[in-house]
Amino acid sequence: MVTVDEVMNALRSVKDPELNKDIVSMGMIKDLSIDGNKVAFTLELTTPACPYNSDIEQEVREKVKALGVEPVIKVTARVMEGRAVNASEILAGVKNVIAVASGKGGVGKSTVAVNLAYALASTGARVGLLDADIYGPSVPLMLGLSPGLMVNSENKIVPQEVHGIKVMSMGLVTTRGEENVGIWRGPIISGIIKQFLTDVDWGELDYLIVDLPPGTGDAPLTLAQTIPITGVVIVTTPQDVAMNIARKSALMFRKLNIPIIGVVENMSYFICPHCSKESKVFGYSSEEKIEERFGAPLLGEIPLHTSIMEGGETGRPIMLLEPESPYARAVEIIARRVAGRVSVIAAEMQQDASLIQQ
Repeated sequence: MVTVDEVMNALRSVKDPELNKDIVSMGMIKDLSIDGNKVAFTLELTTPACPYNSDIEQEVREKVKALGVEPVIKVTARVMEGRAVNASEILAGVKNVIAVASGKGGVGKSTVAVNLAYALASTGARVGLLDADIYGPSVPLMLGLSPGLMVNSENKIVPQEVHGIKVMSMGLVTTRGEENVGIWRGPIISGIIKQFLTDVDWGELDYLIVDLPPGTGDAPLTLAQTIPITGVVIVTTPQDVAMNIARKSALMFRKLNIPIIGVVENMSYFICPHCSKESKVFGYSSEEKIEERFGAPLLGEIPLHTSIMEGGETGRPIMLLEPESPYARAVEIIARRVAGRVSVIAAEMQQDASLIQQ
């Protein structure tokens, strides 16, 4: 009869490809029991969005079967925490804060943030979306939300919820219209963003996506100085002018000791609706070029298409409008890579913390 030690030793050879650590030392095998010819346990993966989940599960099954027993595996996923917080701190129930930033406007940063939130939520993760662009909030329009907020018994603002995603934006506070223009100086902007972090009941979240305004001004600085941030996703288009300015945004976050999760190239190419030919209408780039400029991996390329624009203007992001399309598929791949990178950042942070404690 096989023993618990024999099973655990066999599973030590299975590694998480992103973390480069074996699943036993990572504590991913739980509640292992043996009943005759059956070995039952829970395989707790690091995130429901990990692109290697099915590969890990398959390898685990093969390792157990090689011992001459039948595996009975319950597969679960627990998003790792990439923030050093305690119960008394701001956003104590939020495991990861992911900022979405760009150097300049017009590159589709908010579109990426909204669809990234949907893609992560579709894996079963608990997701919130904070629109930190106080001057030009666009998230409510993209999600089909109207102004109006409630306050709970603890005097906290209750974010609106759409398709399971909690949303907060200045656009939910003020009414729409050209005549309703916010004219605020930097300190007021900082105060509003702090209030969105401290006075909103975000509850328990695996990921809080923060859609930052373009540039390197008050909003990203306030965010970085108020709460621990897991990492930043930089959005750019293929043109050199856009990449050069986006790189400045990445450099700012590095100076603030915030990891760059990776780069999303939006409007990367155009797919002709008639012949399906791809055209690089905004110029050429490459994975090597992006990694060299930003010192971070390319997370993916999103094509230019009218469906993405139309979905954003009608309150139905591409992840909902055409979930089986190549455009939604591109966002899904990006979301899984973001989740994987977040797991790596979290694992490194936990390792550093354990070394300090020793």
